[in-house]
Amino acid sequence: MTKLLNNTPQNLQDYQLVLLKNVENKFYRSIYNSIDWDTRMISMKGPRGAGKTTLMLQRLKYHADKNQNPLYLSMEHPHFYNQGSLFETVQEYYQYGGRYLFIDEIHKYENWSRELKIIYDGFPDLKVVFSASSALEIYQGEADLSRRVITYNFPGMSFREYLKLIHKLDFDIFSLEDILKNHRDISMKISLHAQVLPLFGHYLKEGYLPLIHNTKPKTYALHLIQIINTTLIQDLQLSKKLSAGAVNKLKRLLSIIAESVPFEPNISSIANKAGIHRKTVYEFLTYLEQARILNSIRKNPKGITALQKPHKIYFENPNLNFALQENPEIGTIRETFFLNQLRNAGHKLTLPDSTYDFLVDNKYVMEVGGKNKTVKDNHVFIAADGIESGWKNKIPLWLFGFLY
Repeated sequence: MTKLLNNTPQNLQDYQLVLLKNVENKFYRSIYNSIDWDTRMISMKGPRGAGKTTLMLQRLKYHADKNQNPLYLSMEHPHFYNQGSLFETVQEYYQYGGRYLFIDEIHKYENWSRELKIIYDGFPDLKVVFSASSALEIYQGEADLSRRVITYNFPGMSFREYLKLIHKLDFDIFSLEDILKNHRDISMKISLHAQVLPLFGHYLKEGYLPLIHNTKPKTYALHLIQIINTTLIQDLQLSKKLSAGAVNKLKRLLSIIAESVPFEPNISSIANKAGIHRKTVYEFLTYLEQARILNSIRKNPKGITALQKPHKIYFENPNLNFALQENPEIGTIRETFFLNQLRNAGHKLTLPDSTYDFLVDNKYVMEVGGKNKTVKDNHVFIAADGIESGWKNKIPLWLFGFLY
């Protein structure tokens, strides 16, 4: 393809070639097969380090029609600091025959929603895939994209994906119903090929993000902390238009939460400790959940109650507990993992009316605990840590990491 722009600080196509040299197709995130790649405009939202960039480059390198002259653009590229707009770049790309565009970190570009709308309407045979921070509200930008874009939420890795990427152990995805009904047979077959309990322990500490593939375990927690800081300082500040002072208060709120998760939040107490208004606490909790730093759970929300305070707050994944807490409590780690994996797989979790831990899909009552955990009610399932295989209503906790 003809060179796009002669005055770029670094040629965009050359930059793409450098990136593609390091991309392999040995491992794909499971979400890859869930995406309708024929859709004209696709958004992938997820936390930093979850593999969105790699997935786009894999699609471009191994699966895109080369006749469409696919191009990868990063909004962090120096070209977009002080030169032509995204629209002008895409217009020139289109004039030279480009028909398949991949845009990374769209939230770094100020007029993203307006220009994406113009691009969608102005170039009807151009396909666009773009990635965004979890914190970005795709449908609430300056221009309404709700009728134009299909959004896919991009979580961190499941335990199953971790086993495949790090340990080259390839297992099937199982539905929740499969696990509840056939967990003994499934877990015994998996255990024949893997020592799941020690591997599960490693996953809980350092296996949620694919960056562990190229990171030493000793530095993984530091990378997580850097990701959190970048998410707060850049992603949330940009997408929510927060002042530097507001970001500092957001950090203060997160540090207060980190001292005691999981907990039932007392909004007035949190507001006093953080030095912010009660309404701001609600807003900040929402921001942190959208950014995939926190996970919250409520009793079955209906109508306006869905807007009320969460009944319990967790970190989004157990890796964050180990990175931000000195000695995370094992019961918290177990519940955090269970909540994370089922939500990532698309299941609805709320608090049951009873004293048990979770109600899944308004149907299954679940209790999470150690290997000696028991319940009196026969209808309650136990997700038990520390066991390779279960019996009757007691299911290995690690097996819920095979839902996606």
